[in-house]
Amino acid sequence: MKNRQSIIAFMLLFALTLSAQGKAKYVFYFIGDGMGVNQVNAAETYLGALQGRIGIEPLCFPSFPYSAFVNTQSATNGVTDSAAGGTALACGQKTKNGTLGMLKDLTTSISSIADWARQSGAAVGITTSVAIDHATPASFYAHVKERNEQYTIGKQLVESGNDFYAGSDFTIPTDPEYPNGPTLYEEACAKGYTIARGYADYLKRADSGKRMILLQSEEASKTDRYSIPYALDRKDGDLTLTDITRAGIDFLMKKQGEKNGFFMMIEGGKIDWACHANDLAFIPELIDMDNAVRVAYDFYKQHPDETLIIVTADHETGGIVLSRGLYEINLAAVGNQHISIDRLGKELHKMHDQKGDKWTWDDVKALLTENFGFWDKLALTDEQTQRLETAFKKIMDGTSKDQQTLYQSDDELAAAVRNVMSECAQVGWHVTSHSNGYVPCFAIGAGAEQIHGRIDNTEIPKIVAKAAGWKSPF
Repeated sequence: MKNRQSIIAFMLLFALTLSAQGKAKYVFYFIGDGMGVNQVNAAETYLGALQGRIGIEPLCFPSFPYSAFVNTQSATNGVTDSAAGGTALACGQKTKNGTLGMLKDLTTSISSIADWARQSGAAVGITTSVAIDHATPASFYAHVKERNEQYTIGKQLVESGNDFYAGSDFTIPTDPEYPNGPTLYEEACAKGYTIARGYADYLKRADSGKRMILLQSEEASKTDRYSIPYALDRKDGDLTLTDITRAGIDFLMKKQGEKNGFFMMIEGGKIDWACHANDLAFIPELIDMDNAVRVAYDFYKQHPDETLIIVTADHETGGIVLSRGLYEINLAAVGNQHISIDRLGKELHKMHDQKGDKWTWDDVKALLTENFGFWDKLALTDEQTQRLETAFKKIMDGTSKDQQTLYQSDDELAAAVRNVMSECAQVGWHVTSHSNGYVPCFAIGAGAEQIHGRIDNTEIPKIVAKAAGWKSPF
């Protein structure tokens, strides 16, 4: 009898505990594109190094109480791309590399957690630091055989019915087959979307929109419509991932009179871009995403029993190793890099165009000292200096060959600077593409305890749906 009473008492306590935890009414789903375990470790080790000590300085999201290692293989490849990886994180099913929102048969469309949330009465936001029709955000609303069908993806965004989108811009806003037809901007407005250009413009328009698309300024898109600037390259007035997160919370909360909670996906897309280029700019980019997570965490502290924050990645990029075999690491060196390698390449071309034959090695040395600390804060070997000067001479005599990575093309001098910076920091890179390394998943809030151990990427959206009480196909 006593045992039975004890069991009943335990069951009641367990039920009360579940009741107290509640459901996740507000869900933040952060995806650091290309963010493997070592990328996170590098950022925290860098912050520790800036304080002059060995060890880490914790970021916000890796300090969450629940975490897991995540498998990322796609249905067809041991190493996933962002389309298949995003589809797994969005839809809970594997697919072919390059495919969005469809099974590997390239015929069967599948729904995403954004659909499950919307159909369950929640408001939905899908945001990114790159183009809003790029692979990761598109995984949550599009159904195409190939990720490069950007115009079709943009059309599906317009038709999706989701409440809030944000990113740099549409990649292809005009129908290639009917260039004189309505643009995606016009079609979006016809579907009830208000388009804001920049955070200040969003604040002016936020109360007037039934649905919202937040893009960077038209001036910024003339320079680069494919992404917002790297954190290292940012100017005053540039749209940021923190702006996007704040705007998303603000707008989705305005929908609460007609909606029940919200789901918001936020992608830090340029962690991946920097790692494809083997550029240590990924570290400030990852810290920048952590700043956006802090905005969500502040919201969590106001709604702790109703909020779930998940931070994960679609794959690792670069095959990064935090040492070059000397039992040493010098990530403090990264503090001397003030522009991305992509921006450096553009600056070098600009200087060459302006000065022509009068462009000198001393001009280049001054630029590299100012923006990378070479020869001043960072001592270079004679061999490293010679390598840089040789690359400069190749530009001047017309024999320099560009090195192409997925999102940028660097001349030999920019590529040499990238390599020397990694050598100074004692960081090694194995590839300029993706790897099959584990990625992390961190969680806090209602239902976060389900994130633990080793999980597959397809499990994460199912866990989130369960925590929120959203009906899913599983």
